[in-house]
Amino acid sequence: MDLEDLRAVTSTASEPQVLSAYRAGLFPMGIGRGGTGRMGWWAPRRRGVLLPGDLRVSKSLRKSMRAFDFTVDTAFDDVIRACADPSRAGAWITREILDLYTSLHAHGWAHSVEVWKDGRLAGGLYGVAIGSLFAGESMFHRETDASKAALAHLVGLLDDPSGGVTSADEGEWLIDTQWQTPHLATLGVSEISGLKYAARLESALRGNRAQLILNK
Repeated sequence: MDLEDLRAVTSTASEPQVLSAYRAGLFPMGIGRGGTGRMGWWAPRRRGVLLPGDLRVSKSLRKSMRAFDFTVDTAFDDVIRACADPSRAGAWITREILDLYTSLHAHGWAHSVEVWKDGRLAGGLYGVAIGSLFAGESMFHRETDASKAALAHLVGLLDDPSGGVTSADEGEWLIDTQWQTPHLATLGVSEISGLKYAARLESALRGNRAQLILNK
C-alpha cells in the first residue's frame, strides 16, 4: 500500500459512498493499522486488473479444480469472515467493513464465490459487481489452490456465453484486483496506468454482464 495512491479520507463509509467510489475508480480501506482508523479512499496509480483472455490456469491448478465444487453467494458471511481473520498476514477488514459489505450483499451488490472440498469450505473470494465490473476485495484459502480456483471459476462465469446475458450492450467484463501481487500475477493479473483503468472502467460500467450473471 502506497500513500501516494490515497485520494481522500473520511470518518465513515456508507453504501452509497462505496458504490459511488467504485464508479469513480476508488475503493475503501482504513488507513490505520489493520485497516482501523479513518476510512481511506484509494486509486492506485498502477492498477491491478484481470482482463478477458488473460487468465492463466496451470496444469496443477486445473487438476486441483477437478477436486473442488463451486457455488456463488451460498456462504457470503463465511467467506468474508474468513477473509477478515485478524490472524492473517496483512489483515485489513474491520468490523465496519465486514458489516458494510454484508449489507451490500443483502442488497445485491456484493457477491462471493465459494470453493468446497468434501463438503467443507476450502476457499473463496468476495467483491462488488457493478455493470460489467467485478471489483475484487479479498480472497482466502484453506486448501492449496482454493483461492486461485475461486478466481478461475469467476472468470469462467463471466466468459460463459450461456450465462443468460444476451443483450448487445452486455459489455466486456473487467476484474479489478486493486494492486497486482506476485500471487495474482501468476494468474494473469497485470498492471495498467490509472488513465487506462479509467477508460476500461467507463466501458465496463456501460455494460451489465457481471451484475446480471452474479445476480441470477
